[in-house]
Amino acid sequence: MSKVCQITGKKVISGNNVSHSNRKTKRTFEPNLHVKRFYVPEMEEWVTLKVSAAGLRTINKKGIYNALIDADKSGNLYRR
Repeated sequence: MSKVCQITGKKVISGNNVSHSNRKTKRTFEPNLHVKRFYVPEMEEWVTLKVSAAGLRTINKKGIYNALIDADKSGNLYRR
């Protein structure tokens, strides 16, 4: 699975390392991802997600069930 948050859709972006002499070399900025298991009482099952720190805050704010519904509508949710 790629480095993409399943709730917010955050993914790897590219940019430059800039040295003191202003030379630029390519680098990547990766999201702060964690593999977490969540219990969804509405579905009565455990769900494993790859979630960024911002995605965890979204889940805490909306609740896991509503966050899953919103992620599915936006196309971020990955299903096996």
